[in-house]
Amino acid sequence: MTLPNPVEQSEKSPLRLSRRGILVLGLAGIATGGAVAAQWYNVLAENGAEALSPPQAHEAAGAGALLLVDIRRPDEWSRTGVGEGAVPLDMRRQGFEDALLVAAQGDKARPIALICARGVRSRRMSDRLKAAGFTRIIDVPEGMLGSGAGPGWLRRGLPVVEAKS
Repeated sequence: MTLPNPVEQSEKSPLRLSRRGILVLGLAGIATGGAVAAQWYNVLAENGAEALSPPQAHEAAGAGALLLVDIRRPDEWSRTGVGEGAVPLDMRRQGFEDALLVAAQGDKARPIALICARGVRSRRMSDRLKAAGFTRIIDVPEGMLGSGAGPGWLRRGLPVVEAKS
């Protein structure tokens, strides 16, 4: 009588997870998904020292105190419109910095406020533009759709205009 070889038996048996393994995998998935969702919706955003709320950005742009730039994509502009007083300028556009400099009338020291959907892209673009020599970049972290910093341009009922892309 031959006894079954334990190695052969374990190789043939299907993979089974213990309750602990399932729990660990589930928690890891929730944590990872939660981190991605938190970043996507900019849950931890705040209106800090170098940031403006949408009403502040709208008022300042209307008064000519700053250049407000909507850096979202053209399809996003067509879905929601562009905030009144904002210049639509797709951040993916070739030569974005040059086009922004033209919009700023050649003045890299001009205050420029950036707005996107939820403040994620505007925060990243702020760093990129500062590295390119723009000295007064201001973020609108609520964005058009809202984030952890607040409800956003649209939910605040601020005026929008049709995008002219």
